[in-house]
Amino acid sequence: MNYNDTLNYLYTQLPMFTRVGASAFKKDLDNTIALCAKLDNPQHKFKSIHVGGTNGKGSTSHMLAAILQTAGYKTGLYTSPHLKDFRERIRINGEMISEQTVVDFVAKHQTDFEEIEPSFFEMTVALAFDVFAKEQVDIAVIEVGLGGRLDSTNIITPLLSVITNIGWDHMNILGDTLELIAGEKAGIIKPGIPVVIGEHQPEVSEVFLNKAKKGSSPIEFASEEWDVLSESSDLNLLTVEIQRQVLPTFAFSEEPIFTFRLDLPGSYQVKNLKTVLTAVDELRNRGFSITDEHLSIALQNVKKLTGLHGRWEVLSTAPLTICDTGHNPEGIAEVLKNITSVTYKQLHFVIGMVNDKDITKVLAMLPKKAIYYFCKPDIPRGLEAESLKLKAESLGLNGEAYPSVKDALNAAQSAATANDLVFVGGSTFVVAEAV
Repeated sequence: MNYNDTLNYLYTQLPMFTRVGASAFKKDLDNTIALCAKLDNPQHKFKSIHVGGTNGKGSTSHMLAAILQTAGYKTGLYTSPHLKDFRERIRINGEMISEQTVVDFVAKHQTDFEEIEPSFFEMTVALAFDVFAKEQVDIAVIEVGLGGRLDSTNIITPLLSVITNIGWDHMNILGDTLELIAGEKAGIIKPGIPVVIGEHQPEVSEVFLNKAKKGSSPIEFASEEWDVLSESSDLNLLTVEIQRQVLPTFAFSEEPIFTFRLDLPGSYQVKNLKTVLTAVDELRNRGFSITDEHLSIALQNVKKLTGLHGRWEVLSTAPLTICDTGHNPEGIAEVLKNITSVTYKQLHFVIGMVNDKDITKVLAMLPKKAIYYFCKPDIPRGLEAESLKLKAESLGLNGEAYPSVKDALNAAQSAATANDLVFVGGSTFVVAEAV
């Protein structure tokens, strides 16, 4: 099989969560363990950082990878889902793995797939671990797919665990309370392994503290470690002046105040920055040579260094068109905060969603003065545009349904005047078709 044949085989033969939803999620790690056993357990052959959480884990993972590779470490990066190319999920020093690597892996292990019957995600995790081991990376940043405790990535023993925050997402799988969701995310906390929690959220902090205490795992809440003195952003850069609350004894720099410029301009990246800086302090404590200059260079070039897209990203300036992958209530709240920071005459909102999300909670948050362009992302889980339109209308949101994301985006951009804003979002899969 060539590369396209190989992808078609994987998409059609292996259950894929992004396409079919909860039925592809396995309630144990057995398949991943069995598959990695066939590969001589590559997960034990490289150092790693494990990154979970509801929102921000992708940006956090990419920032950490950018910093490590800038500091001179051969850095693996595993993330999901991809936007355009399957190979976005597996990178080394920002470069996607080759098409031939994917073809050869599937050809070699097709009989193993037929025996073990892994999901698409389980296969991809095994491929990533196999590549990182064979390429002898110095360290790999591994983003959790869904949850934590039962996520396929959770067969690693990392140097550091990171959990960004807890929000309402995947309740049909992870639980219908924040405490239950936090319990699943806390599953990546390993005995004796330090853990950084991005946000101190009173309703769930005890879940993390108890899990850490049980395993004697050192725990820090990044939001309590840093104070933001000022922040400003334009369409390209977020500038943050930030101060340590406590000077670590092991840091290379004793500077209490830093100014960082991030090429990820969304204001929500301030939370992720605190998480990343706390994680870097811990890595320095573990012997990694990461200077303040490495931090400064990396954070200003995350997109170039790692290929990250879809985070408050400008797609066009005439008319101004911005997309963002935020899709759950907490993510949409951050998107709306960013929208209010832009000066515009009329907001044109291109929106599509998937059918297993709490769409009512999200739609109820959206501005009623916007003009909406409803569409269906091109995956089986996509919510029909007409269904989304009807639900939105019942909540006072008005617009038209379109047969595709591209049609909706074209209509919005055609209708927008020079002083208007077109926003594209509601689902990662809508953004994938727009970028």
